Amino acid sequence: MTATTQTPKREAFGSRNVFILSAIGSAVGLGNIWRFPYVAYEGGGGAFLIPYLCALLTAGIPLLFLDYAIGHRYRGSAPLAFRRMHRAAEPLGWWQVLICVVIAVYYAVIVAWAGMYTWFSAQLTWGPGNEEGFFFTDFLRSADVAEVGLSGEFVPQVGIPLVVVWLLVIVIMALGVKRGIGAANMILMPLLTVMFAVLVVQSLFLPGAMEGLNAFFTPDWQALADPAVWASAYGHIFFSLSVAFGIMVTYSSYLKRKTDLTGSGLVVGFANSGFEILAGIGVFAALGFMAQSQGVAVDGVASSGIGLAFVAFPTIVSQATGGSIIGVLFFGALVFAGITSLISILEVIVAALQDKLGWRRVRTTLVVTIPLAVISMALFSTTTALSVLDTTDAFVNAFGIMAVALVAVIVVAWLLHKLPVLVEHLDRRSSFRVGRIWKLLVGVLAPLALGYLLISELVTKITEPYGGYPDWFLGVFGWGMVVALVVLGLLLSALPWGAHSHAKDDPDYDEFLQSEDYDPDPETAAVPTASAPSERSEA
Repeated sequence: MTATTQTPKREAFGSRNVFILSAIGSAVGLGNIWRFPYVAYEGGGGAFLIPYLCALLTAGIPLLFLDYAIGHRYRGSAPLAFRRMHRAAEPLGWWQVLICVVIAVYYAVIVAWAGMYTWFSAQLTWGPGNEEGFFFTDFLRSADVAEVGLSGEFVPQVGIPLVVVWLLVIVIMALGVKRGIGAANMILMPLLTVMFAVLVVQSLFLPGAMEGLNAFFTPDWQALADPAVWASAYGHIFFSLSVAFGIMVTYSSYLKRKTDLTGSGLVVGFANSGFEILAGIGVFAALGFMAQSQGVAVDGVASSGIGLAFVAFPTIVSQATGGSIIGVLFFGALVFAGITSLISILEVIVAALQDKLGWRRVRTTLVVTIPLAVISMALFSTTTALSVLDTTDAFVNAFGIMAVALVAVIVVAWLLHKLPVLVEHLDRRSSFRVGRIWKLLVGVLAPLALGYLLISELVTKITEPYGGYPDWFLGVFGWGMVVALVVLGLLLSALPWGAHSHAKDDPDYDEFLQSEDYDPDPETAAVPTASAPSERSEA
């Protein structure tokens, strides 16, 4: 008789609805609000919706299904799920974990900025006409790394709210998947939706709002002939849906065995896109008002990222009647969207160490979050924080997320030949079958799109030093960080798994899933121990 051992009970979401809200909370982040509107505007306005929807249907949702299938079938964090697929694939999981480590330390500071600006909006602290100077000089106290090097000068108005953000997310993470992450998303996501809906309605009644909407939606059909526009659409979708860096693999591992995976994926994918389009309407309605107030065209005030959030929107708040309400709603929405995304990023790290070491939830959470909070404070509550954030974000997105996505798809589809197994898993548990079309999209189209994007980014950043930063700076926070992610991923995969961890050192978990020892009904199934293969042969 085959010897098996029962793994410690794995945490789980309370219901499919909680999972869907949590997955949407992860996907709906800062980029939905401050990046998508400008990307769409630059990509041809209304015409951009065509490549955007194509990218969503042919790459975003198929890769979302891939993450769901891996996490749900192999029942683990990213390193454990990839290891159970094949021992040699474990480094892919740790690569994804380390990407989340990098993102977490700077993502928290943007949430802290948004929290402070929620307070500033209520009082118009920056003063009319001083929005840009207030953000860069008074608030951040930004210094040029080319002149001062890496600064250690503490900026209290950034550091103090950053401590608050970390304390809040540490409590949420320590409470676990059901009482912490699930409960937080059940509260924050409805609040975020209501706040943003009110913000959009407020923006639509501003003078000049229609000019902004015309700029946003008027199609430039010639843009569809530009390959860069299509590449931009695919690139945005990869980042927007939180695919390929461990989040959805981890979240789906907390689902019950009999869960509609593809139906859930469609809800998450289209909810995320719906929020982005809503954000585009609200943002460009407000930018239309700003353009009319300044007597310029909308393209004269349209911007993306930090400039949109912390310079353009405060300007709108200063000029609009009832602007304080708009500011509180906008920055409050940023805070909620940021927190729901940040806890999903941290969960990838916590779950991985919990699986690897077999520690309990609170201990693992503290071991993960306290060092990350210290690093976050050390790097991003100083006068050179903005330069570090800008560089790290650009390189981890291009050569972290995009690179690991490309390698993972090639490994899973072409080296391990796991797509047929994953198709069968999806089809058995879902409301509709994905079939051969999904294998074609994941195995052929996704690698081609990712490869094109990665090569384009590589050529751009080699040709011209990013942001005009010094070579030593890019070497540490750009190229050096990218190489370190891969090397550390390999080293972590070489470490032994804890004796009481969730992982059992079975070289072929697929074989176990097909064996008589596998019971698909319980939330936690028996998993063979390291000695199980030899005991099977003796039996």
